Amino acid sequence: MWLDNRLIFKAGIFQDWQENRGNFKSRMIMILFRISSLVYQHQILRYIFFWYLLLYKFLIGWVFNIGLNSGARIGKGLKIQYGFGTVIGSKTIIGENCNLRQLTNISCKITETGTCSAAPVIGNNVDIGVNVVIIGDIKIGNNVIIGAGSVITKDVEDNSVMVGNPATLLKKKYIFPDHI
Repeated sequence: MWLDNRLIFKAGIFQDWQENRGNFKSRMIMILFRISSLVYQHQILRYIFFWYLLLYKFLIGWVFNIGLNSGARIGKGLKIQYGFGTVIGSKTIIGENCNLRQLTNISCKITETGTCSAAPVIGNNVDIGVNVVIIGDIKIGNNVIIGAGSVITKDVEDNSVMVGNPATLLKKKYIFPDHI
């Protein structure tokens, strides 16, 4: 059976290739992540390819200095601007076409009982600045911009621009509807 190479390119391990053009490191990080995510999702593959998950942890953590957990669910088109020092927790959900910069932490919060809260859920087309912390059981809407150095601990509505520590709403963006 003949498969369309463009379909494999868009839907498989290369689905972030175009967004990270010109950045070899980001391309390698995303390819390694997509393979580890595939292995991690299936119990049998975890047993067969446990060695890959170990190699992935080494390469991502020690070579690329980024913490991108295999259990994170990331939509297609994630663009990693630099990535150095970034941590994305295991239960984090990130939508499609998001932009991520270095020194960013997106993960669950440790509760008073010592357990982990739910992880953040980030919508589509979210632009996350340098040194941002997004932590806890929160939801970030679509088309959001989060300014550098912001700390997000509460839900963020669609089309918002958030800045500061703690983050506050700077302004709302108006998105024009698509029509002819």
